[in-house]
Amino acid sequence: MTDTSLQSGVPLAGLTTLRIGGPARALIRCDDTRSLVEEILAADTAAEPVLVIGGGSNLVIADEGFAGTAIRVESSQIEFGTDRESGRAFVTADAGVTWDDLVAATVAEGFGGLECLSGIPGSTGATPVQNVGAYGVEVADILREVQVLDRRAATLRWIAPNELGLAYRTSRLKHRDELVVVAVSLWLNGGRVSRSLRYRELSAAMGVDTGGRADARAVRETVLALRAGKGMVLDPDDHDTWSAGSFFTNPIVRTDDAPAIGERILSRLGQDIVVPTYPADDGIKLSAGWLIERAGYVKGYPGPDSAVRLSTKHTLALTNRGNATTGELLALARDVRDGVAAAFGVSLHPEPVLVNCTL
Repeated sequence: MTDTSLQSGVPLAGLTTLRIGGPARALIRCDDTRSLVEEILAADTAAEPVLVIGGGSNLVIADEGFAGTAIRVESSQIEFGTDRESGRAFVTADAGVTWDDLVAATVAEGFGGLECLSGIPGSTGATPVQNVGAYGVEVADILREVQVLDRRAATLRWIAPNELGLAYRTSRLKHRDELVVVAVSLWLNGGRVSRSLRYRELSAAMGVDTGGRADARAVRETVLALRAGKGMVLDPDDHDTWSAGSFFTNPIVRTDDAPAIGERILSRLGQDIVVPTYPADDGIKLSAGWLIERAGYVKGYPGPDSAVRLSTKHTLALTNRGNATTGELLALARDVRDGVAAAFGVSLHPEPVLVNCTL
């Protein structure tokens, strides 16, 4: 059943996991794809600025809010199917489905494939935009296709993964608004078998050799426990989870620049330090959390009296301690970003989408 609701001057803070941000001129809630498409196209016809909000886990909204209409995606349909050509199982979910609810549903139905991405906050529609990833798996590894609303043509169409430019925490959909994700289709494994466990921390916790597989339900439970220990599973009573998850992406430095950066790190921290590095398509990936902490920004920085501080469990998360403003959050982000650059010559870039504000 198609349903929408309209409110005026509604603060958007409550629609984000950071719980900060000012009001939109109007807020419309859409509980299915049809109403979502109709409301977006109607706003476009009226030349009304639109902010599409799913789970709000990757948004930093200015204290001034958004001078337009916010459209909350609350569609909730999930369908399982089998590909005619390959015989492989898949699941297709509306953009508004809470991501972790989708992961739980696939496991409950006897499938694997999504378990390493358990506990990630936000909506399903946001996952290909950000190419969400954790514990050795990215959405790019499991994506079958994405249905989008093409706002310029006013039509719906399906897009294959190879057309999306999926890369580390980004895609051709990110920072662009002409294509709006309305549904996502993902490949599954039968027999509740997990994907290959490539992340050492997870495989060790499971007691499985790196590259091995396990029961998807057991992997999901382990991932949720690991994430909870880092304050990365939403909990209204835990301010360490009042965040946008990892605020900075892991920086990728060009291969030619890596030796100089490595020497700079060693000269500051000591020649016996082992710098964690990871291979990347276009260079070498460093750990943002490791760099932040070694630059002097410890867990809980700048202290318990601050409205915004680094998580007490994970230095990559900037957290709202209950009454923070976006201005305070961005000030801390600049402090950390500039401190890492001064210490190591490495630039950190924000992972969340900044709405009406800049870093």
